[in-house]
Amino acid sequence: MQNDLINDIRQRVDIVDIIGERIPLVARGKNYFCVCPFHNDSNPSMCVSREKQIYTCFSCHATGNVYTFLERYENWSFRETLKYLGDRVGISVGVGNLEKRSSKFDKFYEAYQLSVKYYQNNLVSSLGREARNYLASRKIDDAVIKEFSIGLAIHGNPLTELLMKKGYSLLELNRLGLSSDDRDIYHDRIMFPLQDMNGHTVAFSGRIYKDHNQNKYLNTKETEIFKKGQMLYHYSVAKEEARKEKCVIVMEGFMDVIRASTIGIRNTIALMGTALTTEQIMFIKRLSTNIILCLDGDAPGQEAMLKAGELFLKENIEVKVVVLPNDEDPDTFILKEGKQRFMGLIENAIYFSNYKIRALRKKVDLGSDREKALYIDKVLEEASQIDDEIRVEIILKKLAKEFDIGYNTLEIRFREKCENKTKPASLMITSSTKTHKTKYIKAVESLIYFMLTKDFVLTATKAEHLIFPEEKYRITMNEIFYYYEKYGKIEVADFYTYVMDKKEVRGVLDEVLQEEYESNVDNVLLSDLYKAIRDNSLSLEIRRLKKKIEEELDPLEQAKLGEQIRKLRIGD
Repeated sequence: MQNDLINDIRQRVDIVDIIGERIPLVARGKNYFCVCPFHNDSNPSMCVSREKQIYTCFSCHATGNVYTFLERYENWSFRETLKYLGDRVGISVGVGNLEKRSSKFDKFYEAYQLSVKYYQNNLVSSLGREARNYLASRKIDDAVIKEFSIGLAIHGNPLTELLMKKGYSLLELNRLGLSSDDRDIYHDRIMFPLQDMNGHTVAFSGRIYKDHNQNKYLNTKETEIFKKGQMLYHYSVAKEEARKEKCVIVMEGFMDVIRASTIGIRNTIALMGTALTTEQIMFIKRLSTNIILCLDGDAPGQEAMLKAGELFLKENIEVKVVVLPNDEDPDTFILKEGKQRFMGLIENAIYFSNYKIRALRKKVDLGSDREKALYIDKVLEEASQIDDEIRVEIILKKLAKEFDIGYNTLEIRFREKCENKTKPASLMITSSTKTHKTKYIKAVESLIYFMLTKDFVLTATKAEHLIFPEEKYRITMNEIFYYYEKYGKIEVADFYTYVMDKKEVRGVLDEVLQEEYESNVDNVLLSDLYKAIRDNSLSLEIRRLKKKIEEELDPLEQAKLGEQIRKLRIGD
């Protein structure tokens, strides 16, 4: 693939648009800022530059252009990223000749894909008639079966035998959770494939449909490619849907997600019955910061809702909550009440803080003044975490009316709560502790930056014949000179693409792009940079000669070396 085409596509997209579609951006001056998706960030520490078409995180130091962002954020290969951006700007990209990125797990993914197809064939065959009837009774039709790749495991060990014929060993199949010794794991179960964040099938959940003496669901054990705490069901599909709807709905089980899909709601993900983890929160934040929890309506579901809401609050996100009536789950509620009732609940979801206050209210003995006082104190504590004066005032007025307490009394106690609380981190950009950079390093990095952004600096620097002791700087300079000679100009974002596979140069570029530089470059500034670089070379040479003097035994040779040092110091 020609570099010209890659650059042409890059120049037709705006990195601000691409990142802004995935993460909320806030404009500050000529740049944009957002929460960095590449580490557990709660304050906006990523800067996106429309002028340079690059992003930089001042905390974890993630840096790059639109290609590197999409590769890392979406976990796409370069060919996938190029095709996506090409389609977006109307440029047909023939990616067949591009090198395909391989993974050490490719063979494992292939085993699961073969298993999915095998189970699907079972379901549509005569062997699957009873299972299809069961699914139909659960209002799961052929379209849903196809959309979610639902299949059927039959009795015996046919899957193990099939995969062994395809070249898989029993050891591999046991590691993958598809077999146990030489036997299939799943027998007479309806099979629901479970995908990772990129859409690879990595596990199954098998449901009984005729023998009710077994556990209802049997899930694949954790393997090298299946970690429950790092997965969310339907995530790879919900990515696009959540961006369209500007909202993501979190459910408890995969059947809830499947049922929501039958009524056209696809911006849904499921926890698959596990407690919410920090890793999952990071992934959910990437979809949207407008998050609705719609877990089961029973006591365990509501307890899970409280725990999940608290975890999101720690990440400075207040989610909204849907409370389903009669201990129902989304699957059964949608079946009974239909799309309009369910959408009504979603549209009227309440803030988590309000939900928590309601939950606290249920446990209060209204006949006890002490319990009422404790409840009021807890409500004020919750209200002190709300960054919305109108919502706070509504809560205080409700409390005043319900318990016949003066509004001013509540407000004074509320202000005390706020004053005692640790102030939340501001939205200022925070940077991690950086290693101290010498005057020389600062000069080199500044010079590299100006060479990338000012053509005259590049020409002037080439004429200086500067010496860089470090190989990484010499290589970087040579790459910049070569690129400029070949293409006649340099765009920072395009040069970044050019050095993507040159690890050492890319590392230098990442360091360079972390810093802020003078906007105006003149000959005086350039002279200062050249001097700092030459002074460093001079210091290194003097240090080298001094070491030789220490090692030299001949007084005459020592004198000659000393004279060389004297001449260097006076600039001769």
